[in-house]
Amino acid sequence: MPRFYVPFALHTGQTVDLPDNVVRHLNVLRTRIHEEIVLFNGNGKAYPSRLSILEKRRAEAEILCEEAADNESPLRITLVQAVSSGERMDFTLQKSVELGVTEIRPVLSERCVVRLSGERADKRAARWQDIVVSACEQSGRNSVPQVLPLQNYRDALAALPDDGTRLLMSLNRASALKDIEPPPRHVVLMIGPEGGWTAAEEQQAFDAGFRSITLGPRVLRTETASLAAIAAMQALWGDFA
Repeated sequence: MPRFYVPFALHTGQTVDLPDNVVRHLNVLRTRIHEEIVLFNGNGKAYPSRLSILEKRRAEAEILCEEAADNESPLRITLVQAVSSGERMDFTLQKSVELGVTEIRPVLSERCVVRLSGERADKRAARWQDIVVSACEQSGRNSVPQVLPLQNYRDALAALPDDGTRLLMSLNRASALKDIEPPPRHVVLMIGPEGGWTAAEEQQAFDAGFRSITLGPRVLRTETASLAAIAAMQALWGDFA
């Protein structure tokens, strides 16, 4: 059944006007009036609904019921991702959401190829949030991870949540994931850019309480490192078991 995110409150028995982007998508899918769809708004619940009006530029849906779908991992993962170029960053965010990441904090480190600021950074952040929403629609998640505003490396370190096991992907002083004790319930995972971390950045992370981890002796691309680490964590401590 097609799933669509809407940015407003939903209640059983309510009839809602659907946003323009949802109307366009319904028409592309050649959906018909009276067919059922699923709406969600990020509160963790799903709302099966029936289309009561479907026109080229307008659609309404009646909410049939509310379903509490518990499909979130018991492991919270905050991904602190150094910005990578073009489609790599988009791919990383999309797949990390499919794998269950809880929050995304994009950062600019010294070796980032991409440099964003001002209006350009705001537009890219909005695009990233749209990618996250689409990934939730596709993967069946009813809670939508937030993409925080872009920060420089030093500010990002200072703004991290106080709770959580802090892990840095690196070959320097690295431990295997399976050796992390006790099993964490919240991980703050920091992944570097295409050029990796500088020695100074790694030291700043260690000073901020990060532990260095590795997924083996091979050097991974930034997008591979993020997704492999998230999947391994879900297998060890999350809901992949």
